[in-house]
Amino acid sequence: MRVNRSLLSVAGMAVLLLTAISPSSATSGEGAQYLGEPDYGVCRGTDPRCYHDWGNFDPAKGFRLLVYSRTAGFRHPHLGAALGPGMNPPLKDDNVAIKAVLELGKENGFAVDYTEDVTQLATAGKLLSYNAVMFLSSTRDALDDAAQTSLRQYVRAGGGFIGVHNAFGTEYNWPWYEGLLGNANFYDHGPNQPGTVVTVNRRDASTQGLPPRWAFTDEWYNLIPYPTRVRVLAEVDEGTLPNGVRGSLGHPGHGDHHPVSWCQYYDGGKAWLTTLGHDVKSWTDEPLEGDQHFIRHLLGGIKSVLGAAPFCR
Repeated sequence: MRVNRSLLSVAGMAVLLLTAISPSSATSGEGAQYLGEPDYGVCRGTDPRCYHDWGNFDPAKGFRLLVYSRTAGFRHPHLGAALGPGMNPPLKDDNVAIKAVLELGKENGFAVDYTEDVTQLATAGKLLSYNAVMFLSSTRDALDDAAQTSLRQYVRAGGGFIGVHNAFGTEYNWPWYEGLLGNANFYDHGPNQPGTVVTVNRRDASTQGLPPRWAFTDEWYNLIPYPTRVRVLAEVDEGTLPNGVRGSLGHPGHGDHHPVSWCQYYDGGKAWLTTLGHDVKSWTDEPLEGDQHFIRHLLGGIKSVLGAAPFCR
C-alpha cells in the first residue's frame, strides 16, 4: 500500500501539538499548570534502574556529606557571611544554616564538610569521597567548568545530590542541572508568609512521622519548568497563604498541586529536592511554627540520599 508521507507529516505535527498542550502532567485547578518537559537526554524518574553503583559507596566506611553554599548573586540571610577559602573555614554566628546541618550530622552519625570554594569541587574523584553533595541556597553561576564536569561525573557514578531552597536559583543556563532539579527551576515567589504544607507521600524516609498537614513559613517558590517524572513528597496548600501565591514576576502559582519537595533518580545518581528553608528561624532554636517538621523532613532526605535509609519510596 502506498503511504502519503505528507499526510503522515501533518498528522504527526498535530499529535506533537496536542501532546505539547495536553494537561497529562498538569495540576488541576487554577494556576500555571503545564510548563514544559524538556528532554535532558538522560535516564531519570522514579525507576531505580536509572541508578548506578559505580562509586562503590560502602556503608561500612560511614557516611559523608559535602555542603556547598557558594553565592554569585543574592545571598540568603540564613547563610550569613560569605565563607573563606578552602574546606571547613571558620564559621561566624550568622552562618546558621550550615551550623544546623553540622549539628544534624553530629546527632545522626554522618560526617559533614562544607565549602564555598569552587576549587574544592574540581575533580569527580574528590567528590566521590562523599555519599552526597548538598547545594544549600547557592546562587546563580556558582560553578566553573571544571566543577560542572566533576558534578556531572560524580552523579553519573551514583553520587547523591540534595538541593535546598535557592539551589533552584543556581546555574540557570545549564540544562543538565535543571534536569537534576527534577525538570524544575525557580521563577519567582510571593512574600515570605505562613502556609500549610501537605505531606503527599508518607512512605518516604523524609516524610515518615510527619503530620498530614503542618504549618510553616516560607517564600513558596513558583517554578518554571514544573517538576515532572518525580515522586512528589510535599506540597503547599495555596488556599492557606494569607497574601496569596502570585509572585513578584506575575507567576499565578500552581493551583491544587504546588510541590515543595520531591525526589528522583537522575543520570545514574539520586536527587532529593526541596524549595523550603528560606526563613532564618527554620535553622535556629528561635521559635517558628513547624520548623521541627522541616528539620525532620530535611534529615530524612539527607539520610536517604546518603544511603542510610531507603531512597525515594
